[in-house]
Amino acid sequence: MATLGPDPRPHSQLASASIQSNISGNNLPPNRGLERALEEGANSGFLNLSARKLKEYPRTASNYDLSDTVEADLSRNRLAEVPLEVCHLVALEMLNLYHNCIKTIPDTIINLQSLTSLNLSRNQLCALPASLCGLPLRVLIASNNKLVCIPEAIGQLRSLMELDVSCNEITALPRHIGRLKALRELNVRRNLLCVLPEDLAELPLVKFDFSCNKVSTIPVCYRKMSQLQSLQLENNPLQSPPAQICIKGKVHVFKYLSIEACRSDKMPDSLYLPDIDQNKKQDTDSGVGSDNGDKRLSATESLESVDPQFTMRRKMEQLREELELMEQLRDSIESRLKVALPEDLGSSLMDGVVLCHLANHIRPRSVVSIHVPSPAVPKLSMAKCRRNVENFLDACRKMGVPEDKLCLPHHILEEKGMIKVSVTVQALVDETSTKQALFT
Repeated sequence: MATLGPDPRPHSQLASASIQSNISGNNLPPNRGLERALEEGANSGFLNLSARKLKEYPRTASNYDLSDTVEADLSRNRLAEVPLEVCHLVALEMLNLYHNCIKTIPDTIINLQSLTSLNLSRNQLCALPASLCGLPLRVLIASNNKLVCIPEAIGQLRSLMELDVSCNEITALPRHIGRLKALRELNVRRNLLCVLPEDLAELPLVKFDFSCNKVSTIPVCYRKMSQLQSLQLENNPLQSPPAQICIKGKVHVFKYLSIEACRSDKMPDSLYLPDIDQNKKQDTDSGVGSDNGDKRLSATESLESVDPQFTMRRKMEQLREELELMEQLRDSIESRLKVALPEDLGSSLMDGVVLCHLANHIRPRSVVSIHVPSPAVPKLSMAKCRRNVENFLDACRKMGVPEDKLCLPHHILEEKGMIKVSVTVQALVDETSTKQALFT
């Protein structure tokens, strides 16, 4: 019976073979997974180096042709800077550097002239270089860093649709942010902002989050954000609109802003207080204002006679009354035309189309010709808007609305007198309802 004997090779030869095996093993890649990722990146155009504890760009990457890489994911590593090698991947369209230790961005990032999406969140950036603003970015995410400002050059990102700089230390937004005409989403949550720039009102924002800041006032021009669907404003010391309005949601906030815009156009008599210096003039002031109708305190009237508490109470009462009028205006139109008007009521009425249809609903053919937008020309010219508005007001006169209850064309066209528009519409509804009741 044959038996297995010892290996006929001497021990020294076994040791030599083992050593040779180890030597050849050292020539193998130290990280098979990393090499496989580089190889797949060269073949597919998607370089995935996420969560590999990398402190620097892999040196072995030079062994692969990555020049056609269009998407690179280097998230969840330990990179201290954006690798220069990445800045030479000129075909790159998406770059994810989320959750690293990056403190600086090299100016060579300007080479990435195909880059449309950049994620820099959860790093240690204190500033964004101006060179970043020379890229064709559509998405820029730089949340959870240490940013104290946004470069003025941000206005150069004309294609930017989403900007997220939440959870930083930003104290003010740059003036040129109003040039981002393609911006749809803006997130500045949890920063140190005290003021919101009015230029934001001109942007087509759909989502806007400025919660957890130090903002006390929302500019009244924000009522023009007709495309806004999501507004996050909690955890701010807001005074205008007051907290009791803000907690009711975006619709009530926009109503408040619309009313404030009407009030600022012409301040109500009961809220007008003159400068103290004017009251020091000891002349024979009758207390009657100039031809603009404003009320002034006479020279013999003491400022102490004005009760601040009464003024504030009166202001809140007027605000409630005006909110009710705006709601009444909306209801009068929506219930009759069976439509849902946008939250910004003023902008939806300014071209006169809806008002003309309302007049025709109440009395058919009262407005014979109505200029309406078309797919080719979605916005009417000011001349056509004015004709619509004037035709509506003429129809109101013919249906018996008294002159003292008719608003003026600019109240509709410039959105500066929506309360007066509400009075006109209500008078039109009441007048026609009364006449119908008489004939039944």
